[in-house]
Amino acid sequence: MQYAALFRGINVGGKNAVRMAELRQMLEGLGLRDVRTYIQSGNAVFAADTDAAALREAIEAGFAARFGFASGVAVRSADELRALVEGLPFAPAEIEAAEAANPDVEHLYAYFLDGPAAPGAAEALSAGAAGPDRLVARGRELFLLCFGSVRDSKLAARLPRAFPSATARNWRTVVKLLELAGESAAP
Repeated sequence: MQYAALFRGINVGGKNAVRMAELRQMLEGLGLRDVRTYIQSGNAVFAADTDAAALREAIEAGFAARFGFASGVAVRSADELRALVEGLPFAPAEIEAAEAANPDVEHLYAYFLDGPAAPGAAEALSAGAAGPDRLVARGRELFLLCFGSVRDSKLAARLPRAFPSATARNWRTVVKLLELAGESAAP
């Protein structure tokens, strides 16, 4: 089965530096096949015959042993990534409005959680944040639509406190990981 692993908090602001070649070697050392990394923020796709929960445990332990610090990791199958991309909860008109508000920044983000968000958590977080940004929870992911830069978003600023183990990726990265996982699955 094809998977993606999304590491939390590496190569951010010069902290917790990890070279992707070393990350690839670590994952291969765990017996994962066809390992490929994407950009420096800690994304990998690979093939494995193990279930996602066991993979996550093994990857987190292997990472800490190899690099000397802990990094949470979200593991999703290619099928889960496909469902996530196909289930984007924002209408094209909403996305176009956000892009028109500021065409120079990314607008869509997915936050990968360890488990499903509590019912009503996204709505409660949104209610307390000023601005037009939107947050939707679905399964083990949160979808954020920003009308400006994510760095200026009051809603985005609240997410790490509410979901401290979440790792975020912009939409382009999510789509690219799905593409890479699909390529790895090709004969």
